Amino acid sequence: MKSYLNEKYDNLDSIAEENCNSYVSADPFPHIVFDNFFDEMFLNEVLDEFPNDLDKIGGKYSTKQEKKSFSNSPDKLSNKINDFLNFTNSHKFINFINKLSVMERPLIPDPYLFGGGLHELKDGGFLNIHCDFNKHPKMNLDRRINVLIYLNHDWKDEYGGALELWDKNMKSCVQKIQPIFNRMVIFNTTNFSYHGNPVTIKLSDKSKSRKSIALYYYSNGRPSNEISIKDHSTLWANRPNTSNTLKNTYYKKIFWKLFYKYKI
Repeated sequence: MKSYLNEKYDNLDSIAEENCNSYVSADPFPHIVFDNFFDEMFLNEVLDEFPNDLDKIGGKYSTKQEKKSFSNSPDKLSNKINDFLNFTNSHKFINFINKLSVMERPLIPDPYLFGGGLHELKDGGFLNIHCDFNKHPKMNLDRRINVLIYLNHDWKDEYGGALELWDKNMKSCVQKIQPIFNRMVIFNTTNFSYHGNPVTIKLSDKSKSRKSIALYYYSNGRPSNEISIKDHSTLWANRPNTSNTLKNTYYKKIFWKLFYKYKI
């Protein structure tokens, strides 16, 4: 049987039990970072098949809040990448996330990869600080967990692109996490889990880019203390001494337009 994991992480139940306390008590909100979590050879094969024309087979955002390309269409991705996506949506992996996060409800994967899938930021790319949309527009489930897997060999701090985790009052950045190859970041998604990579990427080698796989997990309902706004799209936040000129209300209109278009 194919192993997608680094052998030191083969026993996912034990890994979850050993790390759940660290996860739930992490600052500024529950999260954890695992390095070399997946089998290096297999993940390199996934990287080798990362599309060169991501924006053409998927799409791109180029606004004052974000500049990135993405693809969440499995039929346009390679067999190797789909193998990996299937593993991260498997019972074994989801059960690990459930136990690690001490989630009070069973987690549900997203077969539509709404907002997730492959992400890429090239020179000049960024993603401003935000809280994520909290309802799946097609399954009407609550978004609970983000998993980010980075695919960037030899990434240097001076390139920018670090994932930043901010406190709930948007006063300070508490954690900065570099997007290095085979690093996995897992964190809770609430109305207060402010994160992003707002520092514009600067790459002298234009053939390089910041590549990642984004996976989101849902549940049917959530605790009331995680909710400040009932159903919402992306909530953009201002860092101190900066301003976002596009307002959240604009994105709410777009979100709910899509919601009613795709809701069954």
